[in-house]
Amino acid sequence: MMGIRHFSSTLIGVTLSLLVQPGLAQDSDQVASIWQDDLSVHGFAAQHYITTDDNSFFGDSEDGSFEFWELGINTLWRPLNNLQFAAQAVARDAGKTDDGKPRLDYAFVDYAFSQRSTGASGVRLGRVVNPLAFYNDTRDIVATRPGILLPQSVYFDVNRNFALSSDGGQLYHEVNNDLGAYTFQLGVFEPRMEDPDFEPAIFFQEVPGQLEGAASWMARILYEHDLGRIRLGLTAAEINVDYEPGTNDPIAPGEFHFIPYILSAQYNDENWSLTAEYARRSTELEKFKLLPDIDFTGSSYFVQGTYRLRPTLEAFLRYDELIWNNDDKDGKAFESLTGLPHYSRFAKDWTIGLRWDVSPRVMLRTELHQVNGTGWLSLLENTSPMDTDQHWQLFALSASIRF
Repeated sequence: MMGIRHFSSTLIGVTLSLLVQPGLAQDSDQVASIWQDDLSVHGFAAQHYITTDDNSFFGDSEDGSFEFWELGINTLWRPLNNLQFAAQAVARDAGKTDDGKPRLDYAFVDYAFSQRSTGASGVRLGRVVNPLAFYNDTRDIVATRPGILLPQSVYFDVNRNFALSSDGGQLYHEVNNDLGAYTFQLGVFEPRMEDPDFEPAIFFQEVPGQLEGAASWMARILYEHDLGRIRLGLTAAEINVDYEPGTNDPIAPGEFHFIPYILSAQYNDENWSLTAEYARRSTELEKFKLLPDIDFTGSSYFVQGTYRLRPTLEAFLRYDELIWNNDDKDGKAFESLTGLPHYSRFAKDWTIGLRWDVSPRVMLRTELHQVNGTGWLSLLENTSPMDTDQHWQLFALSASIRF
């Protein structure tokens, strides 16, 4: 029986081949007309500068780092009213958490088996974007993010690829009526395991085996009222990962389970917006021979207010808090057990930022973070956790372009 990964890889290849070689058409003039009318191609590029007074984030940031840049191109082809193909290739460098090599962020076929004036229903197959909270769908495009850095308590940038998309399928159902717009999505997939920081985040050290995505699911329902003035959302998921031991590996095959629930709310007025998201996350590790079974629940949330000073200039203020274990909020029990810093189990971040849209295609941004805790720092970049500092600042600049 063909597995999810093999099946979705085949669909990805078919999608790309159709995008590049529509050889089924019989008339070349007709093909050219279709591509001109129904093909769109867009791209984006961004260069960021990050400096911290302590700790490392996306490179050697204590000395100032340009090791955070993004380059991407995406395409959408709609040969029929109810059929479209979408793909995006990206190169991204983010210190030791991403290496800048080109890869496929998503590539899927979208077939709407029901279309009407009040909504649509359909299925997406291939490498599909995960329906996670408000910002995951477009987190790769700088202009759509609520800052240079996303709120790290909900959207971990060190595991960006793992969160962004997965290989599998997704059902969706959209309804528009007098009460508002509703969107429901349900995905079944295998998560991508391309983030080098994911393994140390689980084991706190290098291990001889490797992690492999297992059958998982994610669902989201979104509601919009008054053309987006009020937006509400609920996300639920169960993300499963298996551990395959290496040669002479003392660690037995084990399982990692991550179960988040995320509530999202946003209010938009003419000159200001208020956004809040709350996540409750259960984490389980089981069946590892040399490791005890672990089961804990953490929580996180952020609240952000944005004010448009003028049409091309806006400022924001955000508070973002991450707690890894609700039964050990200060991390003292964790420190006694592992010898690692108690402040690595939480992060409380105040951020102030400014965005300037120089033109419809060019954007400049800056933001300052005042952080208490290191709960979302990469262990690849901070290899000696005891040498990190609990209280630290991060300053970032960004220039980006869309085309």
